[in-house]
Amino acid sequence: MEILKPEQYPEYDAFVRGHKNGSFTQGINWADVKKQWKHEVVVSRDSSGAIKGGMLILIRRMPLFGYSMMYAPRGPVFDYEDMDTLNDLIAGAKAVSDKYKGYSLLCDPYILADDDKLIEAFQKAGFGFKPNQKFGHTIQARENYMLTDFDKLTKDTLLSHMGSKTAYKMRYGKKKGVQCLVCGSDKIEDFMAVYKSSAGRQSFNVRSAEYLKNFLDSLGDDARLYLCYYDGQPLAGGISVNYAGRLCHVYGGSSDVHRELRATYLLQWEMMNWALETGCRIYDMQGIVTDEKENPALYGVYEFKKSFNGEVVTFAGEFDYPFRPFGKWLVETALNVRSTLRHLKK
Repeated sequence: MEILKPEQYPEYDAFVRGHKNGSFTQGINWADVKKQWKHEVVVSRDSSGAIKGGMLILIRRMPLFGYSMMYAPRGPVFDYEDMDTLNDLIAGAKAVSDKYKGYSLLCDPYILADDDKLIEAFQKAGFGFKPNQKFGHTIQARENYMLTDFDKLTKDTLLSHMGSKTAYKMRYGKKKGVQCLVCGSDKIEDFMAVYKSSAGRQSFNVRSAEYLKNFLDSLGDDARLYLCYYDGQPLAGGISVNYAGRLCHVYGGSSDVHRELRATYLLQWEMMNWALETGCRIYDMQGIVTDEKENPALYGVYEFKKSFNGEVVTFAGEFDYPFRPFGKWLVETALNVRSTLRHLKK
């Protein structure tokens, strides 16, 4: 086990970028996106000195009792069957917790909800686990809509895979004069216009323009802002990240006007082309709500995503390794009390 120094971070990032279980939220540039958090990088090396497992840990001091929250988004990154490596990384996380008075480590790796054997292995390693958490009760959505084995498709077979109706919609906007452009962060206000429009229809919280600009600037060439324009007016936009063989459509939105031009379908077509050009294994349309009663507005987003002939992939959810159980209880109790008081005041 080793806690890396900043000059070693490129080695770690290369490892995560090339790993089947890698995620851009475990890449080192994610620490720049989450610049209000501190961070540490823990790795485990094999006998030759090569990294065989790693974890970017975000650390945030809580305004209560001096404790810190520790979170490894979509981490740790390792071959999930290798429990020796997991134990190394836990040892590293313990060392980090001693430095920052961390009360627990929260993580949400790419472990499927039906992988009982692996879930049990994490529990035996000391992690707590609550199954079947609902949408909004975890930091990252457990249900994602994806096109898997995406690298087996081409531009031609992609359209046939979609089916005739969706393929028609994906090509329609361009025929009618809609342009889909890759833009710089200087166009973030155009994106905010369509993003907020969708948020109003579907009742989700929006990130600030400042946050999204920093998101794009921090991730550099791994992230792109796509905007669809018609007569100079933005109709749809998306922010996607291409990293570790997975293209993730992280943020998106569409205007209330000219919906007949199907700009959202053209947007997906252009982002999918980027995934095809770079050999991505997975096109990840991110979180969904599959129960209409749970959230009718966001269920409509799921209906849209289903038209692309992918599949629902359900992850196990969050694992929590407690380092200071009493500290964890103190912080969580205080946060619950504060939340209740705010609700009552409201």
